[in-house]
Amino acid sequence: MNNENARKLVVAAMMTALIIALSGFYIPVGASKCFPIQHMVNILSAVLLGPGWGVAVAFCASLIRNLMGTGTLLAFPGSMVGALCCGLMYRYTKRLIPTYAAEIVGTGVLGGMLAYPIALFVLENKAAALFTYVLPFLISTVGGTLIAAFLIAVLTKTKALAYMQRQLEIPAQKH
Repeated sequence: MNNENARKLVVAAMMTALIIALSGFYIPVGASKCFPIQHMVNILSAVLLGPGWGVAVAFCASLIRNLMGTGTLLAFPGSMVGALCCGLMYRYTKRLIPTYAAEIVGTGVLGGMLAYPIALFVLENKAAALFTYVLPFLISTVGGTLIAAFLIAVLTKTKALAYMQRQLEIPAQKH
């Protein structure tokens, strides 16, 4: 394993650990547990690691949270689709505002809609409809996106973000 991948692996593990450590903090909305920390980490992973690593962090965190009993199967589509969307957006634009929007649309709308078949066929929730999880997922991802935007603003102002991106060999954002 080369040095770049080793660094990214360590950061991905730290991001996953952060999610797990804070997994007790959620907002119950209907049948879902709104977990804004996941969405904050999705954006940080997009900016620091890229889409593949972001999806891996989201998958590992969802799996561990489910094994611990602090998450639901609905965590998989929301977190992973959001991580992929914002990771791809940051990779191709290097701009933060579109990255934030991609997390919200990816998790809130696409992830919320993809939760429907899981709720219907796996969890056997006959009351679920195609848009049942869109609002709760939107609430969660908007909260996490605001936290990430604040954190990234502080990291940018202190030049810590550019330093971390250089260490992980990620091209810096466009202004």
